[in-house]
Amino acid sequence: MKMRVFKCNTKNYKNAAAVARRFSRDEEGGAFIIFVVVGFLLIFATAGIGVDIMNFERDRASLQGTLDRAVLAAANVKQKLPPSDVVKSYIEKSDVHGKLIGEPEVEDDPRAGARKVTANAAVDVKTHFMWFFGYPSLTASVTSVAEEAIGAIEIAMVLDISGSMSWDSATEDKTKMEALQDAATQFVTTMYEKENPDKISISIIPYNNQVNAGENILSNMPGVTTEHDYSHCVDFVDSDFKENAINPNQVLNRTAHFDRRNYNDDYEDERHYVSRSVCTTRAGSEITAMTNIVSDLHDQIAAMSPGGNTSIDIGVKWAAALLDPQFQPVINKLSKQNVDPDSVDPDTGLDISTGLSPQKIVPAVFDNRPMKYEANVKKIMIVMTDGENTENWILNEAYRDGASDVWYNPNYEQEVTNCWYNRWGQRRCETNRYTGEYSVRTTAPDVTPPEYYWTRQELAGQSEPFGGEADDQSVRLTYPQLWNRVTLDWNAEYNYAWQSNHNQTWYDNAFTTVYRSEKDTRLSDICSEVKGKDIDVYGIAFEAPAVGVTAIDNCSSGAGFFYEVKKSGGLGESEQTITQVFESIATAIKRLRLTQ
Repeated sequence: MKMRVFKCNTKNYKNAAAVARRFSRDEEGGAFIIFVVVGFLLIFATAGIGVDIMNFERDRASLQGTLDRAVLAAANVKQKLPPSDVVKSYIEKSDVHGKLIGEPEVEDDPRAGARKVTANAAVDVKTHFMWFFGYPSLTASVTSVAEEAIGAIEIAMVLDISGSMSWDSATEDKTKMEALQDAATQFVTTMYEKENPDKISISIIPYNNQVNAGENILSNMPGVTTEHDYSHCVDFVDSDFKENAINPNQVLNRTAHFDRRNYNDDYEDERHYVSRSVCTTRAGSEITAMTNIVSDLHDQIAAMSPGGNTSIDIGVKWAAALLDPQFQPVINKLSKQNVDPDSVDPDTGLDISTGLSPQKIVPAVFDNRPMKYEANVKKIMIVMTDGENTENWILNEAYRDGASDVWYNPNYEQEVTNCWYNRWGQRRCETNRYTGEYSVRTTAPDVTPPEYYWTRQELAGQSEPFGGEADDQSVRLTYPQLWNRVTLDWNAEYNYAWQSNHNQTWYDNAFTTVYRSEKDTRLSDICSEVKGKDIDVYGIAFEAPAVGVTAIDNCSSGAGFFYEVKKSGGLGESEQTITQVFESIATAIKRLRLTQ
């Protein structure tokens, strides 16, 4: 019978323990070698994992940077490509092997001047060491969000101050001018409510048959001629309306300061009245450029008064210039020019009355305006009229400058009595007193001795100007001085009464008429240029005739930008008044999200 022998591993364990004790007592380095090998394997594995993570982070950062640039470019409200296409193009052309996850999300509100673009992308990064641990690749997922808002707003208000603005409006107990003043004043107030005023500049361009740019603006435009300083308008030609800009160095003729009309050829209607001048200088007619001082804007609007013809084209041309970056040198100079130089202490440079820094014509914060079109700025024009383009007049070159053949002596008085019978057969007389005598040379310059015609006394063949040319007597007038004293019509009718063709020479041939058809073409040209620069044009036809309505509609930026306030006082079915129209425009502009 065989015996069953049961064995256990106790002896084996004892042997293993003995081997371990011998290994621990081994002083020949065997133990150290094992630890070194194990340690090396651990370091190698850790370094390998680090390399994989570095590769992962490199590709992730590269994809993140590419996606960031993509959404920033797509969010630019001034670029015209579809935002999602911009993002896709950036990813496709990048040097990373990432791909978009889904379609980019675009929240686009061009009327609010804002755009938000969100995009997600991922890239698979192959591993070299983590593969041994079951991770053959790592996926880097990134998200980018870009939102652009408008950084600044530039507004140019083109406001009609022609003669028809004195007519009654549909607004009860108010003329058109009074209704406009209320509406424009409220617009300015609304624009700056709860807004950073340093972000918003407003220019006001009043216009009738011309635009009074003002001495401050023209004195900073070296290209404008200097025949006189009685008024401050310029004459444009057709080509000027085919571009927005007015280059300050561009040669432009200063508008001659003249009044062409004597409505009844009356002798007493001699004087050139400022209210009838081709280039008006009356209060409230001057351009207010680039300001955020609400009180100054309110004062400008309140000072406006009606008179003259209508030149919408010239008003829009000046507004376009005040929004174009080529005009920046002028605005920059105005931002350093004191409103009242005489109120500044020469020693301290401070305002004498307040002890503060003197007010500048343009606030210093706007010294870099008009900003470039591609800058983060929204440019807006508001064009308002109650009429349509009418005639304008340009004095012919021969009569713009230089010495005239007319002398003036202030030391003369004349009484003229006019009598008439009224409808009841009663005789009535009126005596008027006139001062000063005009003398006109009637012979050619090379003829000696010269002869003169004394106008008021109607005496021809005189050997010298009335009173002679001694001190305080007759002074030869330049053409600008002559036109500053008399109308073209009076000059032709009375100073040159001795000439057989005096009316044709000195009136009909003295000026050129720019007719409404040409002005309509000019308006169309400049409006197209303005809109081509991505300037929003709001048009307001305020109780205007059909021709004016069409012109303003065509000039505007289209649906949502044109308002016709009808003679009923309402705006179509919505029945908006002009005040409500300006308030609606202010609300639309304030939807622009300004960066803070």
